[in-house]
Amino acid sequence: MKRVVITGMGAHTPLGNSVQEFWENAIRGQSGADQITKFDTTHFKTKFACEVKNFAPETYLEKNEIKRSDLFTQYAIYAATEALQDSGLEVAAMSPFDIGVIWGTGQGGMLTFEEEVGDYISNGRKPHFSPFFVPKLISNMASGMISLKFGLMGINYTTVSACATSNTAIMDAYNYIRIGKAKAIISGGSESPVTQSSIGGFNAMRAMSTNNDNPKEASRPFDQDREGFVMGEGAGALVLEEYEHAKARGAKIYAEMVGASMTADAYHISATHPDGLGAAKAMELALEEAGHHADDVDYLNTHATSTPVGDISEINAVRKVFGDAPERLKVSATKSMTGHLLGAAGAIEGILCIKAIQESVIPPTINTSKIDAQIPQSIQIVTKEAIQQKVNLAMSNTFGFGGHNAIVIFKKVS
Repeated sequence: MKRVVITGMGAHTPLGNSVQEFWENAIRGQSGADQITKFDTTHFKTKFACEVKNFAPETYLEKNEIKRSDLFTQYAIYAATEALQDSGLEVAAMSPFDIGVIWGTGQGGMLTFEEEVGDYISNGRKPHFSPFFVPKLISNMASGMISLKFGLMGINYTTVSACATSNTAIMDAYNYIRIGKAKAIISGGSESPVTQSSIGGFNAMRAMSTNNDNPKEASRPFDQDREGFVMGEGAGALVLEEYEHAKARGAKIYAEMVGASMTADAYHISATHPDGLGAAKAMELALEEAGHHADDVDYLNTHATSTPVGDISEINAVRKVFGDAPERLKVSATKSMTGHLLGAAGAIEGILCIKAIQESVIPPTINTSKIDAQIPQSIQIVTKEAIQQKVNLAMSNTFGFGGHNAIVIFKKVS
C-alpha cells in the first residue's frame, strides 16, 4: 500500500472564504450564525442559519460555469480551485488520467429543484424547464465540473452518505491512491441547504434549533440546554497525493492520512444508535488501519451537532473506544461555530484537524457553558477558547441519516 498525504486545501465556509480566514475565525471562536438572508422566513420555525458571506463566484468561475451550475457546485469549484492552487500540482505536466475527483454532497442541487418545480407549479403546471435543470440538479455534477474545469480525466464520481458524505469521499480517494489507481485526487464535499424546503423539512423533523432570539449561541454541542442543530452551507476540498510523488516534486505536505473506516448502525433511519455501537467500531477499525491505539490520539473533532440524543450517543461511542478518562485526548465540536454543513461537514472538519496538526492549536467548542451531566468530567472538551497543544494524531467523526458512520485519521509527517 502506498502512503497518502495532503498537499492542498480549500475552504468556503460560514467562517471564511479561504482556508486561512476559516482557520483564524475558528480559533477565535467566532460564530457563523445569523438571520437567513436567502428567503423570507416569516412562516418558518427556524429563521437563522450559518450562511456563507460575501460569496463571489466570479473569483474562480466563468460566467457560463455560473449559469450552468447549482450553488452547491459553485461552492465545490471555488474550494477545489483554492486547494489545487495551494497544492502546486502542475496538471499540464502530468497525465490527465493520473488525477481524479471524488466529491460528496448530501442533497445536491436542492435549490435548483426547488426553483424549477416552484416555477412549474406557479405557471399552471405548464412545462417550461431550463435545459440546465437536470445537469444543475444531479449530485455528481460538482465532481464532473471540477474535472471539466481542470481537464482531470482520472477517477471521477460522487459519494452520498448523508452527513457522513465527505468523509466517505475522502476515504475513497485515500484508498484509490493507496492501491496505485491515481497519483492525486481532489476530494471533499459541498452543500447549499439554506433553502425553504431544507429548512422546512428539518423543522418538520424537530431536528433544528429554534433559538431565533439568539442565533449565535444556538449551536451548543454537549451543553445541557442544547435543542437542535443549526444549518450551515459551503464546501471543503483536500488534495490527496501519493507520498513519493509529492516528495519527488518538492510539495509542501500538511499531514498524512493514515486510517479510515465505515460502519452502519442498522438501527434507525435518522437517529444514531444510543449506545454508539457502530460509531465505536468505526473508530476502532480506523485506528487499527492507522497502526495506532486510542491512547495515541491527541485531538478528536466530533460530529456533535447539538442534538439531545445524537451528542450523547457519540459520547457513548467515545467512551467505548477511549475510556472515561483519556489522558491526552482533547475533544471539540466545531459545528458550534460553523453550523452543520451536512454532506460538506467532514471536509471542513478534516481541514481543521489538519490545521490543528500543523499549528499545534485545538479549536474550541463555543456556547457550551454547562456540560451535560451524562458526560464524564474526565473527557476533556475544549470549550470557549482554543488551546495550544501539540497534535500528532487527529481523528474526525461523521455520522449520517441511514446509520452511516465514517471516520478518518490524519497524522503529522515526521
